[in-house]
Amino acid sequence: MTHPRSVKYKWASPKANSSFMTTTPSPWHETVKTLRQYKWIILSALALFVITASIELAMGRLALGPDGKFGLWEGDIWSSEQSQRIADPYTFSHTIHGMLFYGFLWLVARQMPVRYRFVCALLLEASWEILENSPLIINRYREVTISLGYVGDSVLNSLSDIVFAGLGFLFARRARIWVTVLVILTMEVGTAVWVRDNLTLNVIMLVHPVEAIKAWQSAGRPLP
Repeated sequence: MTHPRSVKYKWASPKANSSFMTTTPSPWHETVKTLRQYKWIILSALALFVITASIELAMGRLALGPDGKFGLWEGDIWSSEQSQRIADPYTFSHTIHGMLFYGFLWLVARQMPVRYRFVCALLLEASWEILENSPLIINRYREVTISLGYVGDSVLNSLSDIVFAGLGFLFARRARIWVTVLVILTMEVGTAVWVRDNLTLNVIMLVHPVEAIKAWQSAGRPLP
C-alpha cells in the first residue's frame, strides 16, 4: 500500500494554464480602444457638425424649427414641420447621398484611405446642407417645386441629414455593389409611391422643372 506522503502530485506548468489566467477585455476597454483608433475621424466629424451648425445659425436658421419643438419624425411632406425634425421622408435621399459619395470617391480617389474619404463625404454633405439652406436654393424650391412653403431646414435636421449620409457611405463601404444599387432603387421607388417625391425627382425639378411632374406631385396633396 502506498503511503499518502509518497503520492506525487503533478501540477500543470504556468504555460499550460496561461489560457485560464488570460482575462477577456471588458466592453469598456474595447470602447476606449475603438475611440482611440478612430479619434481623428470622430474629432473631424464633430468639428464639421459645429462649423455647419454655426454657419446655419448665422444664416438665420433655427435650431429646432419655427415651432421650437424637438421631434424624431415628420412623415407629412406638406406639413410646416417638414425638414424640422430628426428624420422625414427625405432622409432616404440623404442616405442615398452617402452611397453615391462613396461610389464617386472610390472612382476618383480610391488610393485615399477610406477614413479620409468618409470625412470627405461628410464635408460634401455639409456643404450641400449649407447651400440648400441659402436664400438661393430656398427660393428655387418655392418657385419650381411642390415645396411652396419651404422655409429651410432646422439645424437639427441638417445635422441629422449629415449623419444619415455618413451611414449611407458606411453601408456602401460594406455592401456589395448590387446590394447598394438595389437599396437605392428600393428607396427611390418607395418614396415615389409613398410621397410622390424622391432624390431623382428633386434634382430634375431643381435643375430643369417639368410641369407634368409638378402636377402629378401636387395631386397627392391631401385636401384641407
